[in-house]
Amino acid sequence: MTPAGAQKLKDELARLKEERPKISREIGIAREHGDLSENAEYHAAKERQGLVEARLKDIEDKLARAEVIDPAKLSGDRVRFGATVTLTNLDSDEESTYQIVGADEADINQGLISISAPLARALIGKSIGDEVVVQLPAGTRRYEIGDIAFK
Repeated sequence: MTPAGAQKLKDELARLKEERPKISREIGIAREHGDLSENAEYHAAKERQGLVEARLKDIEDKLARAEVIDPAKLSGDRVRFGATVTLTNLDSDEESTYQIVGADEADINQGLISISAPLARALIGKSIGDEVVVQLPAGTRRYEIGDIAFK
């Protein structure tokens, strides 16, 4: 993952850790309302606690196993992880730019595509000027690589 993706996960981890005591207080308050078998507040708080704990474990595991790669320290003339690639759709002449990132930081609306996405897999190893044909859910697309940058 990129440093930005790692930082985003660290920020979420810190936020979730801050939520733990709040949820514990909510459970305590709900317990005071009496019969737990019919206490919706208690069950909702326990469910929230379970979801937060599961997400915490998931983030901690991902950060422990992640290899953080800073694209700004990379260079080259071939597409690989971290590259920002400018593509021209050969059918519509529409130009688009994507950065290839880790799965957890992918956000197509910000131009961040996962390394495991069909388009990214088709781009890996290609150079400027290469034509790329990729089968997407919306159909087959043909692109030409216009630029490769590492930033």
